[in-house]
Amino acid sequence: MRTQLSSENLAGIETELLAVVAVDAQTAKDADAKPEPVLLISDAAIRAAVANAFTSGEFKAGANETLLLHAPVGLAAKRLLIVGLGKQAKSTVNSVRNAVGTAVRLTKPRGIRELVFALPESERLATGPSVRAAVEGAFIGDYDPDTYRSDRKDQSVKTFTLAVPDDKDKAVVEAAFDEGAIIGESQNFTRVLVNEPGNKLTPTILGKRAAEMAAELGLKWSISSTEKLKDLKMGAFWSVAQGSEEPPSLIVLRYEPEDVTEGPVLGLVGKGITFDSGGISIKPSENMEDMKYDMAGGAAMIGAMRAIALLKPKVRVICVVCAAENMPDGKAQKPGDVQTAMPFSADKPGKTIEIINTDAEGRLVLADGLTYARQLGATHLIDAATLTGACVVALGYANAGAFSNNDETFAKFSAALETSGEKFWRLPLGDEYAEQIKSDIGDIKNTGGRWGGASTAAEFLKVFVEDTPWIHLDIAGLAWIKDSKPYIAKGPSGIGVRSILEWVRSY
Repeated sequence: MRTQLSSENLAGIETELLAVVAVDAQTAKDADAKPEPVLLISDAAIRAAVANAFTSGEFKAGANETLLLHAPVGLAAKRLLIVGLGKQAKSTVNSVRNAVGTAVRLTKPRGIRELVFALPESERLATGPSVRAAVEGAFIGDYDPDTYRSDRKDQSVKTFTLAVPDDKDKAVVEAAFDEGAIIGESQNFTRVLVNEPGNKLTPTILGKRAAEMAAELGLKWSISSTEKLKDLKMGAFWSVAQGSEEPPSLIVLRYEPEDVTEGPVLGLVGKGITFDSGGISIKPSENMEDMKYDMAGGAAMIGAMRAIALLKPKVRVICVVCAAENMPDGKAQKPGDVQTAMPFSADKPGKTIEIINTDAEGRLVLADGLTYARQLGATHLIDAATLTGACVVALGYANAGAFSNNDETFAKFSAALETSGEKFWRLPLGDEYAEQIKSDIGDIKNTGGRWGGASTAAEFLKVFVEDTPWIHLDIAGLAWIKDSKPYIAKGPSGIGVRSILEWVRSY
């Protein structure tokens, strides 16, 4: 998709489709109060073109509500699309992101290949963040997951133009526009990886795709496999990989700006299970095909590293993705086995782990990934994983889970969410949860029973970060969208890329 900026007079822009936004300005608490659609565009010709629709009550400006007008009087555009942001008091830059995605997705099945979107004029919506969000929304809306359909038709929007009033700061607009394109493309890069079936994206191929991206953008990288895991004594990671004919991949990406030699080193660690059968504790067959996206946390880290490489924040970053298949063959680990995780140093033995359930494998690969990131010099850690169904039970499909052992570090992440627009909810850690994973035969168990499963999983990971400031993101509920939304197709969401990036940039 080609993206461009325009400061032309909106009424005079010749295009297949011009999109504008409106809000519901009704503030009355009375449930029977009628909506008051208000256009966030000052252009008199456009206001005249939508006047009848607004007064008739046909359009209420609800969030992502649309109204398409053909041959609008007084405009050069062939069609005028109005997209609602919802209640004015609740409208945010994320509303803008979703509105643009909605506009893009409306055009695709209609064969419309060019779209001009008018940046909303509102004191509530800062120019720079709104511009960036708008471009992100265009890329997010343009992606579809039908990669392998034999009759696939290219319905992509060929040209997306963001129309910005000429009184806005040009430097701010252009910088935000370029950022939005990088971030939107990086989120889609992640979505492409997550969408791949397990036979098309093995651990080896995931490592190859990460290496190609790193080489293209100037990141340092290394991809290792079985022998490296054994050399590093990654017993937890290897215990998962040993049951598959496909070898594992230990993916390491490094971003090292030349002029930064001091300060924090941020460690990004991702779960990269390219297919999860559950192992010997095999999953039910229903919906097992979805387990191709059990590498969404690792893909989010790779996508974030793509954006980091292009946006060049002044902070060092190390990314570790532990990629493997979890399969149930004769070499697979069994419930009751005891595995030894990677030691942090020669004088500090690795923790022993009693395997209660082989389907709790994500925390095993992350255990060694977190230890390795610390060994490579990470002073602050963030991990992402489709880790527990318990997190989905707790939060549904509205929020992903977040945990942290450090309030200052989490405050930076919480602030990042205001920019990213992604929804995470902090869940608790504590001694009560740690008690649930104590083992009689070893140091810890890889599950803590039915109750509080998201928190006991996080407590498991906390063992391996020790006192290092750390954030854990459990994205199981939001990594895959079950049903299409107006602004995004069903399938891989790419969640985490924007928030992880902003957390990195906060340093």
